[in-house]
Order: sequence, then structure tokens, then C-alpha cells
Amino acid sequence: MFFTNKTVFITGASRGIGKAIALKLAKEGANIVIAAKSTEENPKLGGTIFSAAKEVEEAGGKALPLQVDIRFEEQITEAVEKAVETFGGIDIVINNASAIQLTGTEQTEAKRFDLMHSINVRGTFLVTKQCIPHLKKSSNAHILTLSPPIHILPKWLGPHVAYTMSKFNMSMMALGWAEEFKNEGIASNALWPRTTIDTAAVRNLLGGETLAKMSRTVDILADAAYFILNKTNLQYTGNTFIDEDVLAKEGITDLSKYSVVPGAQLFTDLFV
Repeated sequence: MFFTNKTVFITGASRGIGKAIALKLAKEGANIVIAAKSTEENPKLGGTIFSAAKEVEEAGGKALPLQVDIRFEEQITEAVEKAVETFGGIDIVINNASAIQLTGTEQTEAKRFDLMHSINVRGTFLVTKQCIPHLKKSSNAHILTLSPPIHILPKWLGPHVAYTMSKFNMSMMALGWAEEFKNEGIASNALWPRTTIDTAAVRNLLGGETLAKMSRTVDILADAAYFILNKTNLQYTGNTFIDEDVLAKEGITDLSKYSVVPGAQLFTDLFV
């Protein structure tokens, strides 16, 4: 299995997309560092670092659950050190943790603006920064950031400029790292879904059960991530991928199995 003994550091991996990617790679023998905040289950969100770790190990991987709030650099540093101490290094970093609030300028409180930028932008930057020295030692290092293609269009900027800025910043970092570390053999890409994905954010913040039924499962992003991270020798780097396009490159065009409700009309995600 390609990922045997590879160590993957995933932020926000206690649930949703992050956990789905963790389980996909665990089935291939990876060591998974579950870096997330939840140690007690929130009924609206589900999942903790411990429940995710149990699922990772049941899937065939090794798990290291670590309570980490990526707004705090010292917690990131401790988590990276613990990961290296436990597994001997870090081969892949997946920047999945993110905060969302789709409000206009007047409706966006300073604390929400700060939360989105401290997690989405600053946290992503600091997690990657701390992992870089270890990625340099890997034989096939990857950074994968869950963020969208950068289209500077009024329809994405007008309705929720604070959130849009934070997600575009994540993608700019992904592209910047591809250039900055290409001579170190570190690949860096961004990944985003074509449609909405059935996650707690969709159910609780965006459209409830109705939108969830018009969405795809987290498995489509897990599968797309798997194919990106399988690539060697910088074959994939400097891209802002859409999940469908990644799968199409692998010859997978029938995506019906990913629909929450078979045959349902799918809702296009933000930024696509």
C-alpha cells in the first residue's frame, strides 16, 4: 500500500471532510495525526479526536489524536513535535480546519472576522510552517489545502467578502508554497468540491437537511485527495483542483455513487 508508514498531519480531522480523508489514507496504511479541538462531542457536530482515532485504527492505520487549536502557535509546535516523536517524521500536511460565516460587511462582527482569519489564514500558515522542516526530509512530501480556485469575481466578493478573502488567502498560500519549495521536492495544491458536501457546516449553517440532500458525500473529496497525494516527483503541484477534475484525470466520470440522494439535483458549491 502506497501510504504504509507515511505520516499525515490533518487539521480538523475529527469529523467531516478531514476525517474522511484520514480514513481513506488509513485504509492504505498511513499514520494519521488528528489535530483538532474536539475532545467532547457536540451533538450538532458529532465526533471527537478520540472517536476519529478509533475509526482510523479500525480502518487499518495508526492514529495520534492531539487536541490542537491552530489559533495558538505553541499548540501547533507541540503537536508537530509529538507527531515526529511518535512516527519519526511528517510526509503530508492537510490544511482542512476552517471557520465560515457567510455575512456581509455590516453583519460581520470583528470577532468573527478575526476567527476566520486566525484559523483559515494564520493557522494554515503556521501549521505548514512548523511542518516544513520535516516535509523536507520526506521522499514524497505534499501539502494539500482545502480551498477554492481564485476567481476575483463580484459574485464571490460581494455577499461575504470576509470569508471569501480568508479562503482565497489559503489558496494563494498553496500556490506560493508550490513555488517556494519546488526545489525541496515538496508538492503543494489546493482542493475544492464542485458541489456542496454533506457536512455539519452545510446542515447547521448553510441549508439544513434540504441542502444536504442536494449534496455529495465527503467520500468524493477523500478519493480526490488520495489521487493527488499518490503523485510523485512533483507531478501535481501548484494547482487549485476541483474534485471532479481530479477524478476525471483518473478516468472516473460516473460520480453517481457520491450523491447523498441518488439522482438528486446537485447544488453547486461556493466559488465554482
